[in-house]
Amino acid sequence: MKVAILSGSVYGTAEEVARHAEKILKEAGFDAWHNARASLADVQAFAPDAFLAVTSTTGMGELPDNLQALYSNIRDQLPAAWRGLPGAVIGLGDASYGDTFCGGGEQMRELFAELGVREVLPMLRLDASESVTPETDAEPWLAELVTALRG
Repeated sequence: MKVAILSGSVYGTAEEVARHAEKILKEAGFDAWHNARASLADVQAFAPDAFLAVTSTTGMGELPDNLQALYSNIRDQLPAAWRGLPGAVIGLGDASYGDTFCGGGEQMRELFAELGVREVLPMLRLDASESVTPETDAEPWLAELVTALRG
């Protein structure tokens, strides 16, 4: 199974989590692909069978700049080939921001819903005010993702 990992990062933490997820998925036997500066054409050329979005959230509750263009292009085109594929989201944020906590992740969940991507696990929310090792904190959830994608 080919898993495309889409990531958006403000300070690099979400990108680290995405790279760690790619490593774990590859070790589990998946063909995982991550490119932090991927275009829609790059993703479509990979022809994914599943998706994982890993994104931090700006202070305003938005997607990071490096994910905005890809998000907009996907939203404009809504690739029909992705309907029904499995997907999941890891959202990074800071709970002290209240209502906008993990807002970037929520935007990706909404996009996946619009695309018809099946959410196979509830979004993992990583709180920067509690976690100093988000890539390690994501491991139990990633193990569940491996199981969900195999099922």
